Amino acid sequence: MLDARLYMLQRITALIMAPLALGHIAVMIYAIQGGLSAAEILSRTQGSLFWFAFYGLFVLAVSVHGAIGLRVIIYETFGMRALLLNGLSWIIGAIFLLTGMRAVLAVTLS
Repeated sequence: MLDARLYMLQRITALIMAPLALGHIAVMIYAIQGGLSAAEILSRTQGSLFWFAFYGLFVLAVSVHGAIGLRVIIYETFGMRALLLNGLSWIIGAIFLLTGMRAVLAVTLS
């Protein structure tokens, strides 16, 4: 039952990530073609609640999606037991979330 829930959660996070990834790519292409420097891009994102929410949601979805994906890879490669596998998955997800949110906060908060 847990595997089915994780499978569905990974698919839901993929549905969330897809438009956010396309939006990120579109903004990056626009910024590069517009000739914006990194400092100009940062000046536009700092203090923006929109960009904080956009990238915060993106980081949350990627963290969950990636942790579940790595959980499956670790299980298939090493055959790890459920308790250890679950603990490792939570740690991986927390690392992804913390490092991603650190970057989001650095870029969006002034």
